Amino acid sequence: MKDLVDDPDIGPVLPPDEPLWAHSFDTALGRCGVVWSERGIVASLLPDASPARLKRRHPNARPTDEPPPHIAHAVEGIRALLAGEMRDLGDIVLDERGIPEFRRQVHALTRAIPPGQTRSYGEIAKALGQPGAARAVGRAEGDNPFPPIVPCHRVMGAGGEPTGFSAPGGVETKRRMLLIEARAAGQLAGDQQKLF
Repeated sequence: MKDLVDDPDIGPVLPPDEPLWAHSFDTALGRCGVVWSERGIVASLLPDASPARLKRRHPNARPTDEPPPHIAHAVEGIRALLAGEMRDLGDIVLDERGIPEFRRQVHALTRAIPPGQTRSYGEIAKALGQPGAARAVGRAEGDNPFPPIVPCHRVMGAGGEPTGFSAPGGVETKRRMLLIEARAAGQLAGDQQKLF
C-alpha cells in the first residue's frame, strides 16, 4: 500500500491563503500532531509527528505551543485514547472541505465505531448502501488525514485481518492501537476479532 502519511493531497482542499496552525505533542505511542484552520482540524498525525514532519506536510501552518481551548481538548482526547482510556473523539470538529462525499461518509461511519470494537471494510460499505465498495472503503481509510480522530485502525480486512495501515509502523501500529483499546475496554484483543 502506498505510504500516504506525508502526501499533502489526501487532506482537505483549502484556499492557499487560509491561515493554519500546527501543534505537536507527546503521547504514549510517541509524538503526534494536529493541524487546524478556523473551522476545525484539517489533519492529525500519528508518531512520528515531529515539527519537521508537520512543516513538510503543511508548510503554511504556523507552529504553536499554545493551542486554543478546542484544540487543547482534542489533544487531551488523543493523548487519553492512546494512553488506554476509553475516550470518544466524536466531538472534535473536523474541517473536511474539499474531501469527496464518499470519503466523508466513510469518515462518519468510522467515527461511530466505539473504542475496543472493530468493523470490516465490507461492513462499512454495506452500511453506506454500497456492499460492493469494500475496496473503495479501504482506499478511503488509507487516505484518512485524521487518525486517530477518525479511527481507521478499527477497520479490518475480510475475516478480521489487519490489512494495510498507512501510518508509520504500518500494521504493527494498528495492532498496538487495537490492543491499547481492547485493554481499556476490559477485553482481550482476541475477543473482538482475529487480529492476525
